[in-house]
Amino acid sequence: MMTVALALSDHHAVAQDFSLSTDLLGYARLGTMNMDASYAVSRRWSLVAGVRYNPFTFRKGDLERQFQSRQQSYSIGARVWPWHTWSGWWFAGKLRYQEYNEGGIISRKTEEGDRIGAGLYAGYTHMLSPHLNLEFGVGLWAGRDAFRRYDCPVCGQVIASGDRIFFRPDDVMISLAYVF
Repeated sequence: MMTVALALSDHHAVAQDFSLSTDLLGYARLGTMNMDASYAVSRRWSLVAGVRYNPFTFRKGDLERQFQSRQQSYSIGARVWPWHTWSGWWFAGKLRYQEYNEGGIISRKTEEGDRIGAGLYAGYTHMLSPHLNLEFGVGLWAGRDAFRRYDCPVCGQVIASGDRIFFRPDDVMISLAYVF
């Protein structure tokens, strides 16, 4: 009955339940591709799942100049929006897993490993149009890191390994989001 009433009325209700976004700053980190998918479960809550991927090695084969920031990362979490989903300030929490290999950028030392942890994040979303948003945010991520450190990106000589607890900044972001 309600469906018929809505269909016959002049007013059209448009629900914007889904969002896809990509962090533009992520691409500046040596081409790290990324995507977040969000679903609004209520007016003030949304669920978000994300992926980051960087398979690139630069100057591969040049023992003195090779560098990389390779990773694959997966996250799932929730955002609370004090005003309304997809608009204004937001606060978030998420769980994240990352497999990484970084090195040769600042020094010849290279590190690889697996990180798992949880993070707290905050940001602001500016509506550019009814379907396009610009998001700004920053977060802190903490958890466990199982790592191996090498003397150089290609030598394979392990100089340290182990498990450690980490606290690090995460998701310094400027994202473009499409809401539909």
